[in-house]
Amino acid sequence: MQVNCKVEIVTPFENIAKDISNQVLIMENIIVGKIPETYYNLEGMESGSDTLNVVQ
Repeated sequence: MQVNCKVEIVTPFENIAKDISNQVLIMENIIVGKIPETYYNLEGMESGSDTLNVVQ
């Protein structure tokens, strides 16, 4: 997205007006598909352990 602003710097001796323009990153990646209703990070759990007790 292109952002444009007009900035005015006020000093005791003069006023300085500048137009500033910059680009801002809105999104880096888009994931296409259905959004899950829940998410569990079970990293580090032993294989075959009772994960149901962890998420309740």
